[in-house]
Amino acid sequence: MPLSEHEQRLFEQIERSLAEDPKFASAVRASDPRFHARRRLLVAAGVMIVGLALLVYGAVIKTPPLAVAGFVVMLGSAAFAVQSHRRSQSPDLHVVGGTTSRRRPRGRSGRRPSILDRMEDRWRQRPEGHR
Repeated sequence: MPLSEHEQRLFEQIERSLAEDPKFASAVRASDPRFHARRRLLVAAGVMIVGLALLVYGAVIKTPPLAVAGFVVMLGSAAFAVQSHRRSQSPDLHVVGGTTSRRRPRGRSGRRPSILDRMEDRWRQRPEGHR
């Protein structure tokens, strides 16, 4: 149902006043799931750099347990980053005041089509003369 002109003006006035309120802007930003996902990715990247430093340092001073610990830290950080990235791409994240982007549909049952699925599709769509 469309808004009347008076309601539209009130809505725009409220929107302008909220946009000028820094406390409200920070509250909305703090509740934005994309903000948290970005922060988790940055933390994972920082921990991965620390793991790489441990790995190199352990290799330089010839201490295998330290190098292995650095590798394990890097591996755990990479797993955390992948999990955070997947969670941030989840379509059930709702952003207050944001826009939603439509993702193109994937293959069967919402998953990404495998190389075999793509090859089968190409085989079915080939010209008739090439059989």
